[in-house]
Amino acid sequence: MICGLDEVGRGPLAGPVVAAAVILDGRRPIGGLADSKKLSPKRRTALAAQIRQQAVAWALGRSEADEIDQVNILQASLLAMRRAVDALAVAPDSALVDGNRLPRGLCCPAQAVVGGDARVACISAASILAKVSRDAEMVALDTQYPGYEFAAHKGYPTRAHLAALDRLGPCPIHRRSFGPVRRLL
Repeated sequence: MICGLDEVGRGPLAGPVVAAAVILDGRRPIGGLADSKKLSPKRRTALAAQIRQQAVAWALGRSEADEIDQVNILQASLLAMRRAVDALAVAPDSALVDGNRLPRGLCCPAQAVVGGDARVACISAASILAKVSRDAEMVALDTQYPGYEFAAHKGYPTRAHLAALDRLGPCPIHRRSFGPVRRLL
């Protein structure tokens, strides 16, 4: 019962950081798993549905913008990962975590794997679930906060997003500790 862990949303100026924990079923391999950033949105969505259906267990964890501002983005990312593991319906025996840092307080031993989202199937699966979930949330937030174009850039600091920030100012889901937002406060 090896759990893969990854997060998405460290670089955006708005929205949560979302982590996923996935325990894959070795008897039911899922073809085409890869780093979520390397897959088309259509392929990610199809794989996410397959992962949810075939995984032994999967769960999401998150840290909101205000929490990110309080503890910093790295700590918020690690906290979201721990929350994802804690939410699993099946306790993992160990965890493989994308990157070079490990969340504290996990219920099992863990190992960091640099580039794991491209090399380890359970981490790739976690990467995909986290990305699909966060992207869908940012699309939904686009209607709640019109004018920022969250559906297009998902909160990342694109020219359009920076222009909207200058025009409209920060909204409640903006990360106030991030430079481009902080300078407008």
